[in-house]
Amino acid sequence: MAAPTKIPSLMIETIDLRRTFKTRRGTVEAVAGVYLRVGAGQIFGFLGPNGAGKTTTLRMLATLITPTSGEATVAGADLRDDPELVRQRIGYVPQGGSTDPVETGRGELVLQGRLYGMSKADATKRAAELLATLDLEAAADRRTGTYSGGMRRRLDVGLGIIHFPAVLFMDEPTTGLDPQARARMWDEIKALRERGTTVFMTTHYLEEADALADRIAIIDQGRIVAEGTSDELKQAVAGDVVTIGVNGSGPRVLSLVGQLPFVREAGHEDGLVRLYVDRGELAVPQLLRVLDAAGFAPTSITLHKPSLDDVFLRQTGRSLREEPAA
Repeated sequence: MAAPTKIPSLMIETIDLRRTFKTRRGTVEAVAGVYLRVGAGQIFGFLGPNGAGKTTTLRMLATLITPTSGEATVAGADLRDDPELVRQRIGYVPQGGSTDPVETGRGELVLQGRLYGMSKADATKRAAELLATLDLEAAADRRTGTYSGGMRRRLDVGLGIIHFPAVLFMDEPTTGLDPQARARMWDEIKALRERGTTVFMTTHYLEEADALADRIAIIDQGRIVAEGTSDELKQAVAGDVVTIGVNGSGPRVLSLVGQLPFVREAGHEDGLVRLYVDRGELAVPQLLRVLDAAGFAPTSITLHKPSLDDVFLRQTGRSLREEPAA
C-alpha cells in the first residue's frame, strides 16, 4: 500500500467559519465565526455543552454539512472548493457507530477499503493489519452484532483509518463504554497520534480531554471562548478553588466572603459559593473563622487546584460535568 500524499504540517485551519439553520422561529446561528488551527500529529480536544456548536463544527470539517460562510482547509485541501479531496484525506468515527450487525468485522473493513478505491488484495491485507492492531483477530469473522460495545467502537476506529487518513474526526469516542473499554480506547487514540495521525475529537469527559489532548478548545454559543493546552487553560483560572456548601444562604455568604482581600473572584450557584483564592491552604481556615463569627455553618467546604471544569465554568457560566452526553 502506498504511503499517503504528503500534506502541510497545519492540518486544520478555519477562518470565520459559520453555519446557520432555518427553523420555524427564524434563523439560528449554530456556529458563529470559529477560528481554529490544528497542527499535524496532535490530539485536539473540542469541548462544549450540548447545543454549543461542537458537533456542527466537526460535521462541517468532515464535509457532512456545508458551511454557510467562512473558510477552512483540512489536510491541505480547501473545504468548500474541494470537499472530495478532503474526504479522501480524512477519516470519521461517528458517535452512534456505523457497523452492520449482520456483517463480519473483516467484511466491514474490506468493504470500507474497497469504497476508498483499494484493490481487493490491498483491502484484505489492510483489514488483517487493523484487526491485529485493534485486537479483533479472534472476532474477525463473527458478525458485528455479537461484538461488545468496546469491540464495536474499536472496529469503528478501524473503519475510520483503513485508508491511512491524515486527520481522523471522532465524535464522543468513548460515550457508553465501560471503564476498561474506555481505557483501551484511550490507548488506541494515543497510538494513532504516535503513528502520525491528527485526531480531532469531541468529548464530554473532562478527564479524557485532560489525559489525551495536546490542545483543547472550548466552544459555547457557536464561538470559541478558550483555547490552549490543558495547563495553559488551568493557569488562566485565578488561584486555587474553594467551594462552600451554603444550604440556601448563597447571596448572604457571597457578600460576606466575596470582599475578603485574598479572594480574587467569587460567585454562587446551586447552593454552592465558589471562590478563587490565593493560597487555598491558608484561605480555608480564615474563611471558616469568618463564617463562624457570622453564624454560618457550611454544609461542606472543599479545596482543589483549578481543573478543566473550573475553566469551563469560568468561560461559560456552567459546569460541563452537569451536561449529559449528547
